[in-house]
Amino acid sequence: MSTSIKICGVNSPEALAAALQAGADMVGFVFYEPSPRFVGLDTARNFARHCKERAEIVALTVDAPDATLEAILRRVGPAYFQLHGQESPERVAEIQEKYGVSVIKAIGVAEAADLGLVDAYEQADALLLDAKPPKGAVLPGGNGEPFDWSLVSKFNPGKPWLLSGGLTPENVAQAIRASGARSVDVSSGVESAPGVKNPLRIAAFIEAARRAFGEVEQE
Repeated sequence: MSTSIKICGVNSPEALAAALQAGADMVGFVFYEPSPRFVGLDTARNFARHCKERAEIVALTVDAPDATLEAILRRVGPAYFQLHGQESPERVAEIQEKYGVSVIKAIGVAEAADLGLVDAYEQADALLLDAKPPKGAVLPGGNGEPFDWSLVSKFNPGKPWLLSGGLTPENVAQAIRASGARSVDVSSGVESAPGVKNPLRIAAFIEAARRAFGEVEQE
């Protein structure tokens, strides 16, 4: 099975350059205004020009209306919409049919029972398992909190899935070993402050993940 590394919340030229130079497979742009990682359409459109044939673009939205999705599709041209809100299975299918774009559905995990939602989203093209936000959190993701990776050690939804939530350059190898994930997603774990990506941490995360996936020889 192929592997994939996603750097999410890219919102500066320096972060984008670091992600692309280090060989990220996916870069995520956040179109959710309350997030410190939010980017506007003009900025994202400019970033997208640099991603061609280098990394797939993922547009993260939270319960976005059609007008927002249409604008993102027209201006940015993502390969995926990542739905990080309360979108229903019906809404996932509607977006796939209406826009012809693959959908990654994020599912918050705190305990084994949360994985029961997976079956309801069988039509999603991929899943992202993120730590369920702590009580009172403003953001649906990017809170820097991991969940118990052993909960998904035997997880096999029959489609691609990404592990997210509290991953860092320091713990991503452990997370991959404990969860069996073949794709990982990071945002706050490669930042020096909320919404401020650190190029050195981006590079370190990607290298650590590649080593854990067995794609780089261990020293």
